[in-house]
Amino acid sequence: MISRILGLGAGALGLILASAATAATPSFSLAWSEYPSWSVFGVAHNLKLIDGQAGKQGSIEKRWNVDIVLKEAEYDPCLTMYGAGQCDAVCITTLDALNPSLGRPSVVILPTSTSVGADALIVPKSVTQVNQLRGRKVFGLAKSVSEYCFIRNLELLGEKPEQYTFSNMDPGAAAVAMQQKQKEIDAIMVWNPFVLETLNRRKDAHVLFDSSKIPKEIIDAVVMSQASLAKPGARDFAHAVIDTFYAINRRLADASTRDDTLVAIGEKFSNLDLAGMKKVVQQTQFFGTPKEALELMNGGELKTLTQRVVDFCVKVEIVPKAPAIAFGPAAAGADVALRFDPSYIQAVAARP
Repeated sequence: MISRILGLGAGALGLILASAATAATPSFSLAWSEYPSWSVFGVAHNLKLIDGQAGKQGSIEKRWNVDIVLKEAEYDPCLTMYGAGQCDAVCITTLDALNPSLGRPSVVILPTSTSVGADALIVPKSVTQVNQLRGRKVFGLAKSVSEYCFIRNLELLGEKPEQYTFSNMDPGAAAVAMQQKQKEIDAIMVWNPFVLETLNRRKDAHVLFDSSKIPKEIIDAVVMSQASLAKPGARDFAHAVIDTFYAINRRLADASTRDDTLVAIGEKFSNLDLAGMKKVVQQTQFFGTPKEALELMNGGELKTLTQRVVDFCVKVEIVPKAPAIAFGPAAAGADVALRFDPSYIQAVAARP
């Protein structure tokens, strides 16, 4: 065998060595959908910080010696993909991670943003009081953050949720239907870019209420399967994903690259211009630095809000039962469904 290798030309030998190196690189997949703080992974791919194709690496992947395979889909298919074990990690809200965690123990490795007005109820301007919606359907993605935000706002207004009808519909389809003034679809609970796009196209519509009334209850995140995290190289995959997120956030923080980066995030994400994207990131507030993320992950408020979300989701049957929740690195023998673990962010922040 040695004599055969020595007999090869430099080019052929290089290909063999490169192939062997690629084969030895741990590979993991991340499912993501277009959303402000998740579209950063698509932007990172375009900038070659990572290469979302299997067997190819960007500079950040090389730094951590992993292969990140990006799987882009709409939000609901991403949830299905993750729940079925067809990806290692997923971009998801912590609320929507509750259901899959019951069958697939999971870890929140990175909070990416929180909704502060990015989820909204849009109705015609003729509707000025929420009680006008009694007996009418409100369309949005059921058993998700949309239904949660809708019901939470009803309760805050002193209304009885059972007097209202939330009807399941893909948010993109609901937004298009309302924009086109389709009959009977004149109340939708959706998120950006659907919110701003609908308001831009329906000057006779307005926001009746939104997620700004429930700050930090809707947290966008990257969640990874505990079983995947147990595989060789998995921690470095988590580190690379986190490193990628902060690399794009540094571009957002830099005045010389901020506008171009915002436009790049919105290129596929929406039909919004730069001004629209600036509003988008006001309503979807990024945890753009390790410091901001760690303050959230290590703070007592997260535990309180998470328990509130879990209790509420059980009460209104968004989840069939309460998953066991834990905070911090895994403890030996702990039977936990969903864990918030800041150690992966800490490792990235500590690396020069």
